[in-house]
Parts: sequence; C-alpha cells; structure tokens
Amino acid sequence: MMRNDPIKHVFIWPAVLGVLAISIFPLIYSLTTSFLSYRLIPPIPPRVVWLGNYATLLQEPRFWSALFTTTLIAFIAVGLQYAIGFGVALALNARVPGERLFRVALLLPMLLAPVAVALVARMMFNPTMGPLNQFLSKFGLVNLPFLTNGHWALACIIAVEVWQWTPFVILMMLAGLQTLPEDVYEAAELENASAWQQFWGITFPMMLPISAA
Repeated sequence: MMRNDPIKHVFIWPAVLGVLAISIFPLIYSLTTSFLSYRLIPPIPPRVVWLGNYATLLQEPRFWSALFTTTLIAFIAVGLQYAIGFGVALALNARVPGERLFRVALLLPMLLAPVAVALVARMMFNPTMGPLNQFLSKFGLVNLPFLTNGHWALACIIAVEVWQWTPFVILMMLAGLQTLPEDVYEAAELENASAWQQFWGITFPMMLPISAA
C-alpha cells in the first residue's frame, strides 16, 4: 500500500472518530453541565448560572481538602513509581537472569482494568475479612483499619497506584535505556569511571527528557 493510497482513510478514520466520540463528547457535556444549575427534587428545568458553580466550589472546604489529598497522592505515587521503575529498568537492561520472565510478570498489573484493580484492592484491604488482616491475625496482631482510617486509606491508595502504574514507567525507562549510545559508556570505561559515576554522569542526564515526559 502506498502512503498516498486513499484506502488508508477507510481503516484510520473510523478509529479516530470512535476515540473522539468517546473522549471529546463526555468532556463537552461535562463542561456544558458545569455552567447549568439542576434540581432533581423537586425537578425544575436547568438554568444557566455561568461561573456560579465554580464560585461555590472554591468556597467549599471539602474541595480544597480533596485537592490537597489528590495532590499528595500524585506526588508520592509518581515519585515512588519513578524511583522503582528506574531501578527495575536498570536491572532489566543489565540482562539479569530471568529478565524476560520478570519483564512479562512486571507488566501484568498495567494490563488490568482500573475497576478490577479497585475491586481486588478493596478485598485485599478489607478491615475484617481481608487476606492481609487474616495474615496478621495469625501472628497475634490486631486488624489494621486499612479502609476506615484516613492515613491507612491514603497509604493503601498510594500502594495500589504504585503497583498498577510502575510497569508503565519501567517500560518507558527500559525503552530509553536501550536507545542510549554504547560508545559513550565505552569511553567512560576507558577513563576508569565507576558504575556510579557512569550513572550520574551519563545515564541519568541522558534519560532526563524521557523522565520529564
């Protein structure tokens, strides 16, 4: 098939239109709804309030609390994902024994649907019947309030987030490491640079564009 063959549009555009319909329509609908005022009980026709909903939201303490919690989860989770993902990618790039098996096993969490991950996590961290608390009870420890205490719930959310999306970081970092030029490392070895010096002087700086992405 030539690049200018019109038949390519038959295969490309249905997928593009499908993605646009799935992603853009909910966005437009949500933005439109945010400028309206609805009342279900008693039902009244929607009326336009423009930025009134946003002004009310900014005055709501729960909004700022939720924003702070979400930001905290994002910073901690992304930091852990980057550190763990970079470390695992370095190990896989060094051709450790069983590298292919580890690569497949580590990518499995990323293939699960977020809804399935949430259901499994709720079962695992159940305060009374969860496997983790049952395991702890075998050692005479009390049940931990994984989902009923704010601090424990926050830690559980971060742990699940890191478990599911660290494989994506591993995949990106491993792809970046495999594209680094080998002649730079050969020159560093001729200069008797240690592995730690090669990492901070060569690997880390050259991986910064991928890390920022």
